[in-house]
Amino acid sequence: MRLTAVLSALFGVIFFAVAAAQDIVLGQSAPLSGPAQELGREMRLGAKLHFDSVNAAGGIRGRKIFLRTLDDGYEPARAAGNTKKFIADGDVLALFGYVGTPTSAASIPLSTEAKLPFFGAFTGAELLRTPLNRYVFNVRASYFDETEAIVRQMTQSGSTKIAVFYQNDSYGQAGLAGVERAMAKRNLTVSAKATVERNSVDVAAAVTTLTAAKPDVIIMISAYSSCSELIRQMKKSGVATRFVNVSFVGTRALATALGADADGVMISQVMPPPTALKYPVVVEYQALIKANGAEPSYTSLEGFIAAKILVEALRRGGDGSSAALVRSLESLRALELGGFTASFGPENRNASKFVELTVLDKNGKVRY
Repeated sequence: MRLTAVLSALFGVIFFAVAAAQDIVLGQSAPLSGPAQELGREMRLGAKLHFDSVNAAGGIRGRKIFLRTLDDGYEPARAAGNTKKFIADGDVLALFGYVGTPTSAASIPLSTEAKLPFFGAFTGAELLRTPLNRYVFNVRASYFDETEAIVRQMTQSGSTKIAVFYQNDSYGQAGLAGVERAMAKRNLTVSAKATVERNSVDVAAAVTTLTAAKPDVIIMISAYSSCSELIRQMKKSGVATRFVNVSFVGTRALATALGADADGVMISQVMPPPTALKYPVVVEYQALIKANGAEPSYTSLEGFIAAKILVEALRRGGDGSSAALVRSLESLRALELGGFTASFGPENRNASKFVELTVLDKNGKVRY
């Protein structure tokens, strides 16, 4: 009897190991703690909504998709450590939905050396786009696309005295480069620059610099915690300026942090509105997120759309190996998801250039 029990236990272990080996495993490093945690949690939530739905319907040829997420606190060294672990584990097919420029910058050299696809990162930084990297696939528009749209709209409305508040790292520098590029195209220069450290809300020096400059517009390239703190302090001081954020700020997170101070704050978006039911992809997303008991957000919608694109590549034969997934992703041309079109190719790793500007009202609701 004892021997039977032991054999049964061993069989159970072996069965579990074999079943686990049949999973399609994706590795994600994202901030699940710290000042940027809502971005990581929302990105993961949106992706899992779709992956879980696919799994419930039988998976990919009977194989389930498993998203293995490790917390990096929005710190590059931790993200690199997580990436090394995924590579060492040996069962990860691709890296998915990393959140942030500095964390992606620390991880991409590792994933490239391991020949693992690095898919759908929540960043618009040019370092993921130029030069072309065979293993990096971007779903969202770039910060160059976003800042060009912002500067175009601000200058067309008569605002030419434009300042930049940016995070003092590769993310902030990527956004600043985009603003300077768009300004130079119009024979203009940035009127003032102010920085904040990553994972910090110490904006006192930035407030002093920007208050003295009295810009018409402040373009903000930082996380929601520092952006909301700067906006609150500057509004309190009575400075009349327009605040415009790039999409990475996280619309819902920023609106929540600002409260009534959200009124009039602008944000560029790289996804359709998560409440706009005229888009079939949003209808599908809304049904799943409501069943999950969560509120819709641009960030979780981005995770959802990124998951849909990856699943399509897996269905087309990209589930066999990392190399097969790269080839399958390259074959996706004008993939219509119901309001969002994605397209890759051998010389194209940027699925979309979709950008639109939105405005928050005093209740934190988005006007678009």
